[in-house]
Amino acid sequence: MKSVCVNKILSGYFAARCGRIDNIMNNPLECQRFVLKNLLTSAKHTQYGRQYGFDSVANYEQFAQQTPINDYQSLYPYIEKMIKGEKNVLWRGHIKWFAKSSGTSGRKSKYIPVSHESLWNNNYQSGRDTLSLYIANRPDSKLFMGKTFSLTGALRSSDINDKAICGDISAFLVKGLPSWANFFKTPPYHIALLPDWNEKLEQFAQHMKKQDVRAIAGVPSWILMIVKRIMELEQKNNLCEIWPNLELFMHGGVNFSPYRKQYEHITNKNLCFWQVYNASEGYFATQDRLVADDMLLLVDNGVFFEFIPMDNFSTNEYANAIPLEKVKVGKNYAIVITTNAGLWRYVIGDVVQFTSLNPYRIVIVGRTTHFVNAFGEELIVDNAEKALSIACQKTNAIISEYTMAPVYLSSTQKAAHQWLIEFEQVPQSLAEFTQVLDEELKNQNSDYEAKRTADILLQMPIVQQMPKGTFLKWLASKNRLGGQFKVPRLSNDRLVIEEILSMVDNL
Repeated sequence: MKSVCVNKILSGYFAARCGRIDNIMNNPLECQRFVLKNLLTSAKHTQYGRQYGFDSVANYEQFAQQTPINDYQSLYPYIEKMIKGEKNVLWRGHIKWFAKSSGTSGRKSKYIPVSHESLWNNNYQSGRDTLSLYIANRPDSKLFMGKTFSLTGALRSSDINDKAICGDISAFLVKGLPSWANFFKTPPYHIALLPDWNEKLEQFAQHMKKQDVRAIAGVPSWILMIVKRIMELEQKNNLCEIWPNLELFMHGGVNFSPYRKQYEHITNKNLCFWQVYNASEGYFATQDRLVADDMLLLVDNGVFFEFIPMDNFSTNEYANAIPLEKVKVGKNYAIVITTNAGLWRYVIGDVVQFTSLNPYRIVIVGRTTHFVNAFGEELIVDNAEKALSIACQKTNAIISEYTMAPVYLSSTQKAAHQWLIEFEQVPQSLAEFTQVLDEELKNQNSDYEAKRTADILLQMPIVQQMPKGTFLKWLASKNRLGGQFKVPRLSNDRLVIEEILSMVDNL
């Protein structure tokens, strides 16, 4: 009876918040103007604010004229000062928490500042908005009568300053929650933040099999590993035999399409899949209807949005950034964010497309560079090129062409990266080449390193030598011969790699 009352109270609370959601939908441009004004006012006395005259900015046009667009490289000198303990650098006050994300060119990892405002007014606020929208769509929900299962990373002191704490944004979200909120979350704090992934995953599985789980939140690939382990422990073929009240799976971080059928196979048809767009840099959008592929842009949660049309995107074309009011449906844009943690006009690297302007809804269509993010590894071309170069040096090999795509986790195969490589000079040992490639990718990218830990999720890369001329024949088959056409280096799906493998099989 007590849980029924709690569920009724909390469901009513989140349902009452829908008036705020209506404002996001009906007055998005006014919301964005208010957000920008508040951000500038809050940061006008910071080092960055004084440098770019925030106290004199009267409107968006002036802000865009006075403030440069940034990537991580250009903001890092300021972030480094913050990690070392300086106050009032990019954002007001002293920031001690930094979310660790995958690296950009020349860096293994990025360290994204996490302010009190970004935690409460962006991440938690957006989370409440997501729950409000879900309850509005499922008024019969019994979500709060049980637990929400979420997978989190770990925290550690920074190598630069041991008073600065670094880790996954998921870990900060758990650490910052008020004590009452932990009543609805599982596993408990001491398991959620374990640093050793082998120990963590097993303890997750052992603990979770006993819980009344109503919702799951996390990256699909990692969650799938845990729930399969729980089913193995309980000797069940369907997850809902273990958690009969499971009703919601909130997913984000990677493309869900390859995993949908697997989840549908091990759950019942009543499970609702709900997409969110949350990253180390912020929580930007959420699904707002039961059946939808797009997400509502959250325009009133401490983030100001701009967009760069992808048809002329380059570092020399940043001046082409436009505000929300000028976007068009069906056009690809690189997303630019200004946040309440001090990321000023920051190119996050994601490419989005608007499906609706009333309200503003988006889908994520890719990245500004070739990449693979099938399992949260966020591997970029720069990582791959450097690792391949070192592998060639150490094994006396020369590469003429290559492409890579994920092998998705399924009931018959383990997750891995598959590399098709055409060698001009074959390595002395393909096994040694593969080993060096794997180690160097770990050195280049901390997210890849984490996913490869102890072969828990990603297995050793699969490297296949292709006959000479393979990629040229593939380009010819696609009518793409010529200097302007290139073989895609990294793909987040298997379309290209399957076409090439099929062509080789038919030779």
